[in-house]
Amino acid sequence: MPLRRLSPRLTSPRRRLRSLNPSPAMPPAADAAHLATAADPDEDLCSSAAAAAAAGEVAPAPPLPPPPASAEERIERAWAHWRRLGSPRLMVAPMVDNSELPFRMLCRRYGADAAYTPMLHSRIFSENEKYRSMEFTTCKEDRPLFVQFCANDPDILLQAAKMVEPHCDYVDINFGCPQRIARRGNYGAFLMDNLPLVKSLVQNLSANLHVPVSVKIRIFPRLEDTLAYAKMLEEAGASLVAVHGRTRDEKDGKKFRADWDAIKAVKDALRVPVLANGNIRHMEDVKNCLEHTGADGVLSAETLLENPALFAGFRTKEWKEDGDENGDSGLDQADLVIEYLKLCEQYPVPWRMVRSHVHKMLGDWFRVHPEVREELNKQNILTFEWLHDMVMRLKKLGGRVPLYKKESALQTAADGLAVSNA
Repeated sequence: MPLRRLSPRLTSPRRRLRSLNPSPAMPPAADAAHLATAADPDEDLCSSAAAAAAAGEVAPAPPLPPPPASAEERIERAWAHWRRLGSPRLMVAPMVDNSELPFRMLCRRYGADAAYTPMLHSRIFSENEKYRSMEFTTCKEDRPLFVQFCANDPDILLQAAKMVEPHCDYVDINFGCPQRIARRGNYGAFLMDNLPLVKSLVQNLSANLHVPVSVKIRIFPRLEDTLAYAKMLEEAGASLVAVHGRTRDEKDGKKFRADWDAIKAVKDALRVPVLANGNIRHMEDVKNCLEHTGADGVLSAETLLENPALFAGFRTKEWKEDGDENGDSGLDQADLVIEYLKLCEQYPVPWRMVRSHVHKMLGDWFRVHPEVREELNKQNILTFEWLHDMVMRLKKLGGRVPLYKKESALQTAADGLAVSNA
């Protein structure tokens, strides 16, 4: 499973892609803060050998297919592509610093049908080879794959998208990030205030890429505004729309329930595939969401960070079914951490990502043994050996926190795990 890292794409057989001028609308300082120097060990890749392995040049792309002759043909193309991918239904949502390749592969091992990359900054991606090599990696098994960018300049977004289109199934535009950094950088959900720019970003990509364009959005407070927004995106050329059923101001997923009625209304109004995002904590939620919204698939984010085996039917203690005390699957989050670390050795990523995932997957264990968490926090430089030893120490200390699954499904899960570890 060779690791793919991007070197600058050739715009012709003899000329490399030139660096772009910085865009004043997307200041580099805040958004590229994590492009630290080697003085910060967490910014180093977790394998220096892989860091030295450069990807080969990407061959010039073939000519673009003719544009669809009608709206009907465009819709038919969107569905034909979706079906070629197997109509995936269970997806890893885009998460900054947290939906990187080894985590995607772990989730795929446990039932995820498709996955998004973390949000990539289009201008920095276009300009900075170090950013490209550290923030985007993939392999042939990492499909179907959505590569997500934030952007506010159609031409810069297209430059970045051209670099990744040979390695993905959709180029996705982030119109949903509600964080302050998105406000400062003028991207994500804050482009909801500039719909002409949103439209131009989608139109420029859809007219100039070989792969389809997808978008991930949040809803407006008024349903009619949400529907007008979604229809505009479809008409601009979006072949898939993922709807996070919360507004831009509803940042706390535990405090604000996602509005599945709004997602259903978007699904009913659009003719391209629609994905639902929000309130997905276990497989019963998946079933209920698909039935309620009619969506073509679901995305999960925060819950997957604690439980990457969610889509295989496993639940954390918080969400185990009442009376299901005998549903201990034999799998726990420490086992998942060990699997994740092995994948990181195979597919190296910055240590900050590894550290983040270890904290999230072992959160319940650390609450039982906070002294181990403090020891982890004190480690300025991490190694796989130290992390493996830490997990073994936690297991020996006791206080195991199992994942739960219905008794009838345990054998199926065990069979799947045996296959994945073969």
